Amino acid sequence: MFKNILIPVDFSTHNQEALTVAQSLSGSTKVEITLLHIIELIAETSRHGELDSFYDELEAQAQEKFAPLLALAPQANSEIVFGDRVDEILNYADTHKIDLIVMSSRRVDPDNPGENLGTISQRIGILAQCPVLLVK
Repeated sequence: MFKNILIPVDFSTHNQEALTVAQSLSGSTKVEITLLHIIELIAETSRHGELDSFYDELEAQAQEKFAPLLALAPQANSEIVFGDRVDEILNYADTHKIDLIVMSSRRVDPDNPGENLGTISQRIGILAQCPVLLVK
């Protein structure tokens, strides 16, 4: 059913759960899974400029942090982009013809359900043009 799955990652422990769910959805069919990490740019800076070495170091650290996830899913691809997290996830999904986004989401506190409104996962769930599966 799904052929191109995107998993936005921040390298938290919840990313492994999202990856496990995405793999279970693929079953025996050939599915492309992409792990996407976004490095947020500091306001009024660009990727290439006076903070170039700073962003190079963040990118190198992110490459290393992919290793445990790629060990769980050696068939997965990994990508790093720079910019606003929500914008970059949505843009990547649109330009790469993603047909499912699987991402971790915080649990909602039943005593205070409005506390976590506006999180990245909620914004992606509302704005994405493809289905979104939130893993809690």
